[in-house]
Amino acid sequence: MKIVRLDAAAMDGFPAFHETFSREFGFPDFYGRNMDAWIDCMSSLDVPEDGLSQLHCEKGELIALHLSNVDCMPDDVFAALNECTAFVNWRRVEAGQPPLIALSYFR
Repeated sequence: MKIVRLDAAAMDGFPAFHETFSREFGFPDFYGRNMDAWIDCMSSLDVPEDGLSQLHCEKGELIALHLSNVDCMPDDVFAALNECTAFVNWRRVEAGQPPLIALSYFR
């Protein structure tokens, strides 16, 4: 399992959330900085040829997003992260693929 450590205190709104993920995962310049674009990029972490991130994992490997200071993250950003992570995993399972993202935090 690959672990990506993120400080949620730096994600004080959606612009900062998208900036953090874009920087840490190496999203492409055309990244749309919205949750639909986030879902697309995060869904392809094990498909490097898609070119949607510079951080990758092997097929079948789980990536854990380990968030510190999650209580500093605004509620709407926190809810979107949870909902969109669940959607990435649901969509993959529906397609016969294993889940890809685990969230690790204490709130």
